[in-house]
Amino acid sequence: MTHINRRDFHRLSLAAFGGWALSSSPVFAASQDGLTVQRVFGPEIKTGPYKHPACLTELENGDLYLVYYGGAGEYATATAVFGSRLKKGETQWSEPRVIANDPFRSLGNGVVWQAPDKLVWLFYVVRFGDTWSTSRIQAKVSKDNAETWSDSFILALEEGMMVRNRPIVLDNGNYLLPVYQEKAPDTESVGPESTSLFLLYDVNRKSWQQTERIRSAKGNIQPAVVQIKDDHLVAYCRRGGDYKPTFNGYLVRAESRDGGRTWSEGRDSQFPNPNSAVDFIKLRSGNLLLVYNDHMYQRTPLTAALSTDHDRSYPFRRNIAEGKNSFAYPIALQTRDDWIHVIFTSQQRTVINHAVFKEEWVRAVRSPQRR
Repeated sequence: MTHINRRDFHRLSLAAFGGWALSSSPVFAASQDGLTVQRVFGPEIKTGPYKHPACLTELENGDLYLVYYGGAGEYATATAVFGSRLKKGETQWSEPRVIANDPFRSLGNGVVWQAPDKLVWLFYVVRFGDTWSTSRIQAKVSKDNAETWSDSFILALEEGMMVRNRPIVLDNGNYLLPVYQEKAPDTESVGPESTSLFLLYDVNRKSWQQTERIRSAKGNIQPAVVQIKDDHLVAYCRRGGDYKPTFNGYLVRAESRDGGRTWSEGRDSQFPNPNSAVDFIKLRSGNLLLVYNDHMYQRTPLTAALSTDHDRSYPFRRNIAEGKNSFAYPIALQTRDDWIHVIFTSQQRTVINHAVFKEEWVRAVRSPQRR
């Protein structure tokens, strides 16, 4: 793992962002063109150099709450999930503190989300062996806006089950949590038998149930889902395969016509994908926002694409971050004041960044359609 000091980070940021650096102050003032990107945490935060991936939610009191898993590296044994708070009206994130750990096993991806009933959920991965295909999903809940957390409990015991994206609330009030089962022979590829699926939470019965799976020729993981209308849902998934240069790597797209219980076969979409995570959300306007790496084998640029016709076309696209770096694992969130927040990592997964913009910023540039 390469360590990056503050001077190197400033120099790399200038190069990566076309001459301007990420600010270390999380003030949500838009720049002249409507986009602000701030550096939240880096190697100076002593939770281990590895800080990846991060997730964000808005709490009912207006605070923003961020989680990530940290340690010496992706496959280090001593890792934990950390939480940090940005109180409403303040400009400084709190010092990250451990909110989930295991003295015997390594932890992975953390997902934080506040449900409509104000219960805050923390979903995270526990790795039992050497690869992510040995993982299970555990969870905790908080009844006091993420100040304190319950004991952990198992959400998915089947080997290889993992979580990456936030749940959505369906029109009937139930929750749909994107999950996936990763099957990989080693750490350098995602096997073709890897599948995306969802855990459907019945709010009346207070129980989770697995849906059917999204299957595709190369495998797929880390689904991000929106409800288009009624029982029609669309998911975009990270493709399977390795990380070698390719000219045939696309996000996998699938549809459900029964509220997410069953899914079509996953097929290549119009969007390139370098075997990297994606997020997909419905905005308050009803338009759809896809945040992804617009390249087939490099995790740059990080691009926001907007659909105003229910996923039929994406005529508006703008780069959030670009340059000779890796800008990866976005989580997108629209807060109650209509600002769109995108959390992502960079500098070899040692830095967490926070982009802020409004829908109008994406709509300001129309892009030619592809494929």
